[in-house]
Amino acid sequence: MPAAPPPTAPDLPGASAAKRQQILEGAGRIFAAHGYEGASMSQIARDAGVSKGTLYNYFDSKAILFAAFIQQCACEKLPRLFETIGEERTPEDTLVGIATAMIHLTTSPLSLMLNRIIVSEAATFPHLAETFWQVGPQKAIGILADWLTARTREGTLTVPDPVLAAELFYTLCQTRITGRKRMQLPVDSDPDHIALIARAVTRMFLNTFQTGKGPPVPEPHPHVTA
Repeated sequence: MPAAPPPTAPDLPGASAAKRQQILEGAGRIFAAHGYEGASMSQIARDAGVSKGTLYNYFDSKAILFAAFIQQCACEKLPRLFETIGEERTPEDTLVGIATAMIHLTTSPLSLMLNRIIVSEAATFPHLAETFWQVGPQKAIGILADWLTARTREGTLTVPDPVLAAELFYTLCQTRITGRKRMQLPVDSDPDHIALIARAVTRMFLNTFQTGKGPPVPEPHPHVTA
């Protein structure tokens, strides 16, 4: 079962947005150092500089606190992925911008830490993976799928299954640099190399979905959704 939605500060008597943020920052440090299972509410309270009672006034459980933490991360980071969508750009330039931002995001220390926690503890705490998927990847896939749908309607692209296409694009973005970073292997992650990967991903994607290019793509399976 997915974790319950995290409470927001205005829902709590005498709640302080600054205090809530203080707790979330402390939680982030403890989760990074100890993972999810190894982190305790007592450790988080000490790191955040609040009493355990104050911590529980804001978050009823560690699961709800973790959900709030990843939700905040998603709200801060996701908009940066799609800055090029609102600009007057060609589909190629738009996708290169998204791919570049995606590579930077997935190789950031925060993303690497969250990926490590989710992968290592998903079997024991499946609600963590579900929560992460809902507030992060699923939202990103939906935003790109909507953009692909609009480009298909105007005739610029031909994308029979926008959700699948969005998933393919994000998977391509994790080629080479992200995959190696997640395994802590040495890899060239300077801006020029990131730009090279972003352009390669975009060219491969457009070779399939740009109108008049590439082989026909199967119609979407009726049971596949974001």
